[in-house]
Amino acid sequence: MFDKLMAAQQKADEIKKRLDTISVFAEVEGGAIRITATANKAITAVEIKEDFYKEADKEELEELLLTAINKALTQAEQVSAAEMQAATKDMLGGLGGMFGG
Repeated sequence: MFDKLMAAQQKADEIKKRLDTISVFAEVEGGAIRITATANKAITAVEIKEDFYKEADKEELEELLLTAINKALTQAEQVSAAEMQAATKDMLGGLGGMFGG
């Protein structure tokens, strides 16, 4: 039983590492602002087109940044959940004997 739990922990660590290698993107205003994040919900890049930056006022820029960041984090959460669900399904198949299944 302990071996199966250790294998499950190792699998979870592998998933976390893999999520760090998956990038998600979000854009607002037709690509005027683009946010890149990992599937582990770490923001890795913020890009703002220079012509948009020069024309936007502070409040508009802040609001659009929040929108873009939240979109990126939502995408990261969806990818993370899908990866975890797939891994859990695999692990439960391997742990089935542990629960009398």
